Parts: sequence; structure tokens; C-alpha cells
Amino acid sequence: MLNENIKAIRKSKGLSQEELAVRLNVVRQTVSKWENGLSVPDSDMLILISESLETPVSALLGETVAESEADSLKSISEKLEVINLQLAQRNNARKRILHWLFISLCFVIVTVFAVLIVLNSPYQRWNYNDPETAVFGAVFHVFEYLFVRLAPVIFIGAVAGIFLTRKKE
Repeated sequence: MLNENIKAIRKSKGLSQEELAVRLNVVRQTVSKWENGLSVPDSDMLILISESLETPVSALLGETVAESEADSLKSISEKLEVINLQLAQRNNARKRILHWLFISLCFVIVTVFAVLIVLNSPYQRWNYNDPETAVFGAVFHVFEYLFVRLAPVIFIGAVAGIFLTRKKE
């Protein structure tokens, strides 16, 4: 209902999605997602939309003016509860993705460390008379040098991220 109302009111005001997006300081795709029901604006953005379209928030939420104030507040609170539930689900999905990214980062760091241990710095035995070998050896050495010094810090941060983003039950 909110998506249909935003679209109808925007069109009645003669605004394109792009013009409304500029007024709200968002990208046009965000307005499109709202109008197609793929996402919902948060409460602060809902107020900005109502101001930009010069329409009360209650009209955006589908309230009619004839309803009593008690029914109106109840309906608005129910709709805001649905919006908050959708926002909580989106935040949980982001948290899950971030959790698995941290796990993947730890796995990559451990794997690269294992590869570096197995290789045992082979560039130290290379003949550096050839310029290409010298450049490649220097690059490999810089990578190894930086990785060995930075990876433990990143690994500790990723492990902390795993614990901070784990699902608490």
C-alpha cells in the first residue's frame, strides 16, 4: 500500500522518480525500489518523503482523514511495526553476510600462510641477473613481507568480527 501511495502521489505532483530522488538526496533506484515494494523507507525518510510531496505521512501510509484519531494511531503503529520488522530482517541478513565474509577472510589468510610456508621463500634462490626475475622476486618478497606483518592483525580483527556478528540465541 505504501509503495502504491508513493507512486500515485508522486505522479499526481508531476514528479519523475529522478526528481523525487534528487529532493530526497537518494538515487533513483531507491525510489524505484520503494514504489515496486522491494524495500521500505525508514521512518525518517518517510517524513522527508511526506514533506517533499507536501502530503501527510498518514496519506502515504494509506490512512483516510475520516478515521478517528485512535484508529489512525493504531493503524500507523501497526504499519510502522511492519516496517521495523522488515528493517530488522534486512539488518539480520547483512549481519549473516558479514559473519560469513569474516569466516572467509580467516580461511584465506590461513591458506595463504600455508602456501607461503610450503614455498619457503623460493625467490631467495633465484638468479637475479635477469631483470624480469629481479622485478618478480622483489614483488614476491614485498608481498610476503607485508602479508606476514599485516595478516595477523587482520586475522585477529576477522576473528573478533566473527564473534561480534555471530547469531545469539
